[in-house]
Amino acid sequence: MTRTTEEGRGEGSPAKPTPSKVSPIRPAVTRRPSEERYRSGGRRTAAQPLAASWRPEGKDEKAEPGRGKPRKGVKGFAATYGWRVYALPVLVVVTALVVFNVSRAPAPDANGGGLEGLTAQNPVATSGPPVATENSAVPVDPKTGTAVLPQGDDFPQAGAGTWHLVPGSGSKVGNGPKLYHYAVAVEDGIDGSSYGGDDAFAKTVENILSDPRSWIGGGSISLQRVGPEFKNPDFVVSLTTPNTDHRPDMCGYQIQYEASCWNPNYKRVVINLARWIRGALAFNGDIGLYREYAINHEVGHVFGNPHVGCGAEGGLAPVMMQQTFGVSDDYVWQLNQADPYNRTAVTKDGKVCRPNAWPNPQGAPGGQSTQ
Repeated sequence: MTRTTEEGRGEGSPAKPTPSKVSPIRPAVTRRPSEERYRSGGRRTAAQPLAASWRPEGKDEKAEPGRGKPRKGVKGFAATYGWRVYALPVLVVVTALVVFNVSRAPAPDANGGGLEGLTAQNPVATSGPPVATENSAVPVDPKTGTAVLPQGDDFPQAGAGTWHLVPGSGSKVGNGPKLYHYAVAVEDGIDGSSYGGDDAFAKTVENILSDPRSWIGGGSISLQRVGPEFKNPDFVVSLTTPNTDHRPDMCGYQIQYEASCWNPNYKRVVINLARWIRGALAFNGDIGLYREYAINHEVGHVFGNPHVGCGAEGGLAPVMMQQTFGVSDDYVWQLNQADPYNRTAVTKDGKVCRPNAWPNPQGAPGGQSTQ
């Protein structure tokens, strides 16, 4: 193709006469340029706007085969739309995922609650204090596996193997004719932050034994806490690490689960620190109830009360039942076969009770007693 320029339209065209009065700076335009000047590839003059050809053509350019003919099928579609062919399905998938996730997200409650108060029945957050997750109340099968120490806070495994008495004393409680004096002690060499400190432990023990549902409710005994200045108390309630508890001269370890005991040789009630911190599975995470049980159970041995089994199917367990291990007679019986001192304490009769911390659940006076 031959380009047509503004200067001429062919080699044989005669020269045009030049006007006599022409500005040397800007030539005069004598006529409107033809439309051919604006054709793609034509030369631009000063009066012509910029125009770029997207497909310039040259004299020696060879035509591509099939140019101008639309392709058919998938290849033609891909050639026409390029990268959009692959991007479109990806965008569709991403959009669908976003819509799905948004539809599943819980709406905020009226109080603008965060994560507090989530429950299985009410998955939407509500206002209120955070829900504690440690030692949660998880139902367990009472007929198997309840002697295992629950999960929970850490505790010191070992101490010095000696004890120090906690200062403090209390008033006499109960109207029974027999008065018992007791002191409270904690093993040396353990971190007080793990159990709340000596004073907290001593006060808890005193509160439990002063409760009318405790042994004073039976009407036969009275109790009084005494301090280090009192010589030779009737018994000492001692918080003790597991390693010291397991010693043969303390509680022993015939049944290889954490437990507390009464050691008459030292007149010492040995409260296992691991159990004091974590409780027992049969109590379904109720640490307070378990601590009440542990004190009442071991102090019950001081008064000569032996281990017993479940009294009635579905009833409250006697406080002298080994509830640290469980509330099923069959399960406790099975464990006791490893302990020569308790082998006949419980009958394998299939009874299962409910956890109970008190020898006199109804309180004094006239309350029930397991003595």
